[in-house]
Amino acid sequence: MKILLVTSHFYPEGFKANDMAFELVKRGHKVTVLTPIPDYPQGHYYKGYGIFRKQREVINGVKIYRTLVIPRHSGSAIWLGLNYMSYTLFSTLKGIWLGLFGSYDTVLVHETSPVMVGIPAVIVKKLQRVPMHFWVLDLWPESLEAAGGMKNGAVLGFFRKLTKWIYRNSDTIMLSSKGFKRSISKMGDFDKKLRYFPNWNDVKAEKSISDAVPGLPKGFNVLFAGNIGDAQDMPHIVEAANLLKNTNVNIILVGDGRRKQYVDEEIKRLGLTNLYTFGRFPIECMPAFFEQADVLLLALKDVPIFALTVPAKLQAYMASGKPIVAMINGEGADLVAEADCGWSVS
Repeated sequence: MKILLVTSHFYPEGFKANDMAFELVKRGHKVTVLTPIPDYPQGHYYKGYGIFRKQREVINGVKIYRTLVIPRHSGSAIWLGLNYMSYTLFSTLKGIWLGLFGSYDTVLVHETSPVMVGIPAVIVKKLQRVPMHFWVLDLWPESLEAAGGMKNGAVLGFFRKLTKWIYRNSDTIMLSSKGFKRSISKMGDFDKKLRYFPNWNDVKAEKSISDAVPGLPKGFNVLFAGNIGDAQDMPHIVEAANLLKNTNVNIILVGDGRRKQYVDEEIKRLGLTNLYTFGRFPIECMPAFFEQADVLLLALKDVPIFALTVPAKLQAYMASGKPIVAMINGEGADLVAEADCGWSVS
């Protein structure tokens, strides 16, 4: 098949869209990816990429078209808004071009925020008259309200209508969490389109890189790996470290994100010698980090949408065989309990 994969993040960014595209090529399909210039999570273009550089490239047999996007910089509401709007504009224009001059059998959408990733996909679907399969990893407009802090009723109403339009034009709506079903069903009669399609473990032990991984400090090590953002409730992790500062328990954060600077500042302010930020490492390094940890930490803020969400890192944690401590509600907590792989608190 000739498949168009539309995604707001693609290699060298580390997202499941990479696995999907590369595996489909291995299985004999022709895959084209429509995606913006990579800038996540550091907020600026990756080295070697730019407005006039690598707009088209081929990686592992996947043909990639990259569209212009304003970098998210600090990830503040203004920069993130500009990032989303520029992505929507330029990806839509490229979607029209691909719809008119490309040739595809199906369109596959990897929907992390923003939901506008569905707009160029719908355009291609209609111009090419092919099916579209929409994989929901972030609920909209709930994500905009919870993570972005949006309270404007008119704006939320607009995105609710846009999301409903995308769902209506999808032949299949794939759910990364069973908890998403209730929210999507409220938007319309979409139950026949829904398919449960969970995340998978993308950290392969056989591909592990251990030479580049530093050793963890002495003591009982609680390891958190992934995005260090607002959704991950860093203030409570800092508070936990502060409560434990006279013990042998260390909390190690591996990753980057808009709240890393806050954590670094709190470490200095509180004089925490048991909270560490190791920075960002390639995903191939994660098994070596996991192997050194005593337990793995999962955390999400206490807002309703996150009770419906299963973070992708949970599958990687489970595959490592290490016990999990989770500060999470709903679907994620249920999975930890069902697998009997650790403990969770609200």
